Amino acid sequence: MKYLKSITLLPLLLSTALWAQKNFWVANNETKSPPNIIMIMADDLGWGDVGFNGNDVVMTPHLDKMCNGGINFTQFYAAAPLCSPSRAACLTGRNPFRQGIYAAHTGALRYAEKTMPELLGKEGYKTGFFGKWHLGWIEAEQVESRGHFSPPRQHGFDESFATKSAVPTWNPTKTPAGWKGFGAIKDKEGNVIDENWGGSRYLHNGEVVTDNLDGDDSRVIMDRAIPFIEKSIKAGKPFLANIWFHTPHEPVVAGPEYLAMYPGIKEEQQHLYGCITAMDEQIGRLISFLEENDVLENTVIFFTSDNGPSGPITRKGIASAGPFKGNKHEIWEGGIRVPSLMYWKGTIKGGVCKATTGGVDYLPTVLDIVGASQVKKIPIDGESLLPIISGEMAERSQAMAFGFKRLYKDIEMYAFIDGEYKLAIPKMGEEVFLYNIEKDSVELNNLVESQPEIKDKMMQQLSKTIVSWQDSDDGKDYTW
Repeated sequence: MKYLKSITLLPLLLSTALWAQKNFWVANNETKSPPNIIMIMADDLGWGDVGFNGNDVVMTPHLDKMCNGGINFTQFYAAAPLCSPSRAACLTGRNPFRQGIYAAHTGALRYAEKTMPELLGKEGYKTGFFGKWHLGWIEAEQVESRGHFSPPRQHGFDESFATKSAVPTWNPTKTPAGWKGFGAIKDKEGNVIDENWGGSRYLHNGEVVTDNLDGDDSRVIMDRAIPFIEKSIKAGKPFLANIWFHTPHEPVVAGPEYLAMYPGIKEEQQHLYGCITAMDEQIGRLISFLEENDVLENTVIFFTSDNGPSGPITRKGIASAGPFKGNKHEIWEGGIRVPSLMYWKGTIKGGVCKATTGGVDYLPTVLDIVGASQVKKIPIDGESLLPIISGEMAERSQAMAFGFKRLYKDIEMYAFIDGEYKLAIPKMGEEVFLYNIEKDSVELNNLVESQPEIKDKMMQQLSKTIVSWQDSDDGKDYTW
């Protein structure tokens, strides 16, 4: 596999002054409606498991084409090295620790949080969610030991087709052959006794779905997203569509036609690459639909992953974080640096952006694009990317912090990135690491002893940030 080794920040927008205008879209689209927004997320997709980051085996032609015509963010970070926290950040622009979402199935998206669909709804947008939610239960009668009821429809989405969490990436209502993990229906001895999937199930606007659920799960999701988009177009309304795929989260299963695309490699990798290609195919289907309906040039598309690749299959050489160390559930680059692109045909030129960016930046960026008011009075950890991609700024103005905490096994880890330096604490109370990730993105040379003053300064900054997160979590940002 080949990976990018030299990257530069290019002049990416047609006009470097456009970002500063109150209504960004008006500058190029005076006779059109505000731009549509599509947020696409893969699940557990590694930085190195897409063609546009240099993987020359996996087939992602549609993503690669979008990247060539858009922006490849090569230093883009999930807010945490796992799913639920990073998803909360993408919707709110706030670190998940502020919201009490420290890990998967821990807490849920609070109703008081201001979300992207709520804010765009006030601007006249139709809003839809499709795929894996993982920010709370989606069935009111559900009672579990972790999390609570907090479905998409209570956070600004007009329409939703969602599962609570993971399902198989092929035949999402069936337990894959040989699978004995979560979701399998087992007897007391641990033997699988039912072919049906016993885990998450799809609900459409709160009602259980039973039809059109066979085959590729990405197709199942896109079959619901495209009709929503079509209805919005016919109604003359701008739309926000969150399309959050399950691919390639376990159970990782690809259909026969996709497995056949990858002869001569390990079976596990055939399934991984096969389901990624199936997802890419559906993204291509979406692009074709937008083009056929003459809305592609008025649609901004973001693509990313919720965290790095799964640890077990990464350590076996099946999935890849590219050249980076670590994987999901770890604070190293491989756990939080994820593939990312932005595509806006006719408005954005192709280029590579190496500035530090992340999922927390989505909300302020989208609000900037559509000319909506930014969230005020509460701490926002993200910032608009438009000044960076226009060339007005070379780097973000504030540092980024990350965390993952769980009582189970006393997990508590943090990272703090400020400019070229990254502070990493893989286990709180133990060894601290300092890297110059501009020169050492693979995190080999610990600078703690040679540059203690930088380590001390960043530790102080991180400590203040954690206090601020705790204040938010304790309710300081909410009205009681």
